[in-house]
Amino acid sequence: MLGILTFIIIFGILVVVHEFGHFYFARRSGILVREFSIGMGPKIFSHIDKQGTAYTVRILPLGGYVRMAGWGDDETEIKTGSTVSLTFNSEGLVSRINLSQKYLDQTALPLTVLTYDLEDKLEITGRVLDEEQTYSVARDATIIEEDGTELRVAPLDVQYQNASVWGRLMTNFAGPLNNFILGIFVFIILVFVQGGAANPDTNQVRVIENGAMAQAGVKDGDRVLQIDGRDIENWSELTEAVGRATEHLEPGGTIAVTVEEDGQAKTLDIQPQEQSGSYYIGVSQALKTSFTDKIAGGFSMAWDGATLIVTALKNLLADFSLDQLGGPVAMYQLSSQAAQNGLESVLSLMALLSINLGIFNLIPIPALDGGKIAFNLVEIFRRKPLRQETENYITLAGVALMIVLMIAVTWNDIIRAFF
Repeated sequence: MLGILTFIIIFGILVVVHEFGHFYFARRSGILVREFSIGMGPKIFSHIDKQGTAYTVRILPLGGYVRMAGWGDDETEIKTGSTVSLTFNSEGLVSRINLSQKYLDQTALPLTVLTYDLEDKLEITGRVLDEEQTYSVARDATIIEEDGTELRVAPLDVQYQNASVWGRLMTNFAGPLNNFILGIFVFIILVFVQGGAANPDTNQVRVIENGAMAQAGVKDGDRVLQIDGRDIENWSELTEAVGRATEHLEPGGTIAVTVEEDGQAKTLDIQPQEQSGSYYIGVSQALKTSFTDKIAGGFSMAWDGATLIVTALKNLLADFSLDQLGGPVAMYQLSSQAAQNGLESVLSLMALLSINLGIFNLIPIPALDGGKIAFNLVEIFRRKPLRQETENYITLAGVALMIVLMIAVTWNDIIRAFF
């Protein structure tokens, strides 16, 4: 249960923060954000603000989404021949079009729809008591969709494609940008929770509880001077020396570790603990504890994480394998393991996943933010956009690729997890 809860919290925060980036810069660019949803599935709460955004909470706590006018699959279709009900404002303009049978207004006017234009002319035509009537629709009118979600109508001038190219570019980039910011912020929190930033430039160590060095009586702040005769001055030399000393270690064997405690040097026979084919002596890096060191440490951890992710991505492109990818199943497994290991592991996982999500979304595949950014850059250099049909075809190909890849990755995760 704790693993499921951790997965929902991590995944939800990552997606909502990502979508908030799109939301914020879309509004700054004059694009109407019709809906900002937390969760998926049936709606359980909704509120429309003065700028026309419907904030909804949905029943499945799995991420969320932003619905911008004219962006992606944003479209409200009214079936010709269907019956809707119209509500009018004091000026005689249609202020609400109700397509849902769930929300009935006894004062509304029933209309059998013949034609409608809610983007340019802002009017709807239909039959009322066997007479054909055309009604003008207010710019700030709302439409209640069949599932009961009430949204603003979207005139052309507030749609995504009519914003400036720089506004669209920033709107697309803002999602990954927010994930980078979140990753840095969470890493900074992690450093404060740990009590400081790792200091790789010293041979001072922290001792891990129940580790080999702790069992030998070594304490936090002691210095490791030598390992099997090799001098140690920093963390890199320590890890390299442990690796060499345990390279041909027999089961139950020991290595000689010289430590300095309160100015006194002593040599101990340490029995490294084996885990997943590697040996550990049970120490971690000492900490730098000043406020500025902690802030800098958070940025440093974020940079190191991003470097590892980019390197892994390069390796994936050079030698593609599904085993190098992970979907929701793998993310759930990682979340469960992190939850068992405590708060620090959860924070570290969230920060890394956030940065990973930001980097992944910048890959120039049309279905991702990186693909949309690529379209924006092409438009900037060509000084005109691609034909809408061309962009749609390329985007559909990208969507198809991502769907196939997601199915393959998820299936591979299931096979690895349960078989």
